Amino acid sequence: MGGQYKITGDKYPRMRPARRRGRLAFAGVACVAVLGVLGWGTLQLIDVFTGGDKASAAGAAGCVTSARASASPAAAVLPKPGQVTVNVLNATTRSGLAQKTADELKKRGFRVGEVTNAPKEYDKKVTGTGVLLGGPASSVKSALTVLGTQLPGAQSRTDAAREGAAVDLIIGNGFKGLAKPADADAALAELTAPRSTPAAEKKSC
Repeated sequence: MGGQYKITGDKYPRMRPARRRGRLAFAGVACVAVLGVLGWGTLQLIDVFTGGDKASAAGAAGCVTSARASASPAAAVLPKPGQVTVNVLNATTRSGLAQKTADELKKRGFRVGEVTNAPKEYDKKVTGTGVLLGGPASSVKSALTVLGTQLPGAQSRTDAAREGAAVDLIIGNGFKGLAKPADADAALAELTAPRSTPAAEKKSC
């Protein structure tokens, strides 16, 4: 070049066009946009696969589970005291104890059969409060259960050779009296009261 300006040396400055810088900026913005779209798509896929579980969990949290109790009758139908005949036998040396106990049982609604001394196999051989003795029939076992509410510490026994529905109350040396009427009535009521058993659970959402 001639004239007023003169360039010396063998290297010339390179001038980049402004358009190229614009292209680089656009490319950077485009990359950011692509990455954003990919991230959003990934989140959507995750929601698709896990959204059902979240919804189920939210639904379960909003549901109220309630268990209903259904009343069921007692396991066995027990006879009333008036249907139980009791023989009162004294196995102690205290006279008049059998009659006194029989009178109290009669006041409480039981039927009284024989009132006498215990047979030889039990006489003066019962160390506890008493023995309740009956036959092998299930109805007799139920009668023993009802009678047991009147003398909680007594032993219940069955005799395979015994006949009849009557049961024996054999008074032992540890006998101090029948249970208090209120306690005996409460024990009897507990035996005959219906029991609540849990039924199927019910959910309300």
